[in-house]
Amino acid sequence: MNYPNYVSSLLLAVALCATANTALAQAKGQPNAAKPTIADASDSIQKRLAASLSELAELRQQIGAERLPMAEQLAQLEAELASQRREYDAVGRELADKTQGLSNLTQQLEALRAESGYLSNLLTQYGNEFASRLHIAELQRYDAKLKASNLAMQDSRMSDGDKFGQQLGIVETSLDKIEDAIGGSRFEGNAISGGDVKPGRFVLVGPTALFASSDREDIGSVEERGNSQEPAVIPYSQEGDRNAAAALATGTGGSFPIDVTLGNAQKVESIDETWWEHVQKGGVIMIPMAVLAGCALLVVLIKWLSMVFVRSPTKKQVASLLDCIDSNDHQGAVACAASMQGPAGRMLEAGVQHLGEPRDLVEEVMFEKMLSARLRLQGWLPFVAICATSAPLLGLLGTVTGIMGTFALMTEFGTGDPKVLSSGISEALVTTENGLIIAIPSLLLHAFLSRKARSLVDGMEKMALQVLNRVRSPQPTTVGA
Repeated sequence: MNYPNYVSSLLLAVALCATANTALAQAKGQPNAAKPTIADASDSIQKRLAASLSELAELRQQIGAERLPMAEQLAQLEAELASQRREYDAVGRELADKTQGLSNLTQQLEALRAESGYLSNLLTQYGNEFASRLHIAELQRYDAKLKASNLAMQDSRMSDGDKFGQQLGIVETSLDKIEDAIGGSRFEGNAISGGDVKPGRFVLVGPTALFASSDREDIGSVEERGNSQEPAVIPYSQEGDRNAAAALATGTGGSFPIDVTLGNAQKVESIDETWWEHVQKGGVIMIPMAVLAGCALLVVLIKWLSMVFVRSPTKKQVASLLDCIDSNDHQGAVACAASMQGPAGRMLEAGVQHLGEPRDLVEEVMFEKMLSARLRLQGWLPFVAICATSAPLLGLLGTVTGIMGTFALMTEFGTGDPKVLSSGISEALVTTENGLIIAIPSLLLHAFLSRKARSLVDGMEKMALQVLNRVRSPQPTTVGA
């Protein structure tokens, strides 16, 4: 499009419209005036066209004068825009590179944090494993470092570097422990012996440790008892072992009394107890059981001695007595019966003294003596039977009280340490054991003595029947009319 021609045409159209509007306005304002002619309108238009063309020429000159500076300014602005675009592109690329670098650094940071967490967990696990593998005697030696490491992991104010430093200290400690384990180590500490905590020195060689108190009274191997964090001392029973351990603890000797069973043999040896110590575990129930056992034993001894020394007539004496009875030698029969000893002799003597009297009378007299002898022989035997029956009941009573004590300890201390419950269980088992120990011999001795007494009574019955079978009732006297 030609810009000047377009402007000229536009100005001409505007001039024509303005002229037409002016003519119409004048015609409406002056109804009685003469109507304008085409020539007038043409002149007016020509005038206006000339003015417009003149104005257009001036405008063209003005545009021509301003075009070059504006073109130069446009070129300068375009150059600046291109420079800004190049700078923008450079900044965009730099920003993209930095964003990518930041993303890479973030990923590296996350990877380092994960690695740091893994190492921290690994070191924590190592510390726990190190603490769990320590000998009970070494807990006092490394307790401070272990506590410092555990507290560091729980302290939120401590930096990760300081936490790693504390954990690496456990690793260094474990390396020092390995070096000490090569030739053994000595260190000071406390141990429990006989219920008292005593200071002394530990000697650790491999998995075995011994302890010598400062006063040299308690020397032995070291073990862990229950949930206690204090090492317990099992004293050496041999004097040679005590002297060797004491010398090794002070550094003046080189012999180490070691148990190849790692203390199991010494534990078994420490379990050995005397009869009195075993009985003491039964508690107060053992007192009535001991009284009952003593009374039963005393009665058994008395009854056994009394039955052992019971004299019985010999077969020859019984045969002589029967011959006298068969020959109606009353005086001879009395003399033979009087020479016999024991309850059977007294029974036969009482019977022959009534020879010639009715047989029933003789039988009653002899039965009376036999009954008296039976009561004497069986006297106090029921007491032995009562002891045999009561001893297991007392043992059961001790069992019940022991179990009750065990449950009381379980309520107080829980079930974590079986050794805490051993006293109640020992009382329960020991009383039951001793109740059976008392009951079984008492039952057997009662049966033996009862059989012995029955044998003596049966012998008396046999002799009485032999005499009665030879006794003749007297013939009734006939009175003449």
